[in-house]
Amino acid sequence: MTKKVEVPEIVLQHKMWLETKGGEGIFGDGKWQILKAVEEEGSLTAACQKLGLTYRRTWGDLKKIEQQLGFPLLNKSRGGKEGGTSELSAQGKALVEAFDEFHKDVDEKIRIAFGEFRRCLLSLT
Repeated sequence: MTKKVEVPEIVLQHKMWLETKGGEGIFGDGKWQILKAVEEEGSLTAACQKLGLTYRRTWGDLKKIEQQLGFPLLNKSRGGKEGGTSELSAQGKALVEAFDEFHKDVDEKIRIAFGEFRRCLLSLT
């Protein structure tokens, strides 16, 4: 028999993403974190290293998003010995800020709804 999980031990996890009506992913929590890391680290390479991602795949994913949304996410400059840099484009910054606000709003609503759900669970035990 499995051990009963106590209600206080139950936590909610959720991810958000945007996709086309046909189910093709566009942008979500993962790519949002990548763009935030680029802003913090100053380069896509450093952001990939920080997040444990491969550069090639991440670069391809970001290029696909740019094609889907119709605007650049990054401004890149090639470097010499020191390496290149990447920064978010104006549209990339605006996207990250909008997703930040969207996430805060949704996270708060989910937190409240989960609290109500937890209370219901507690009443069942």
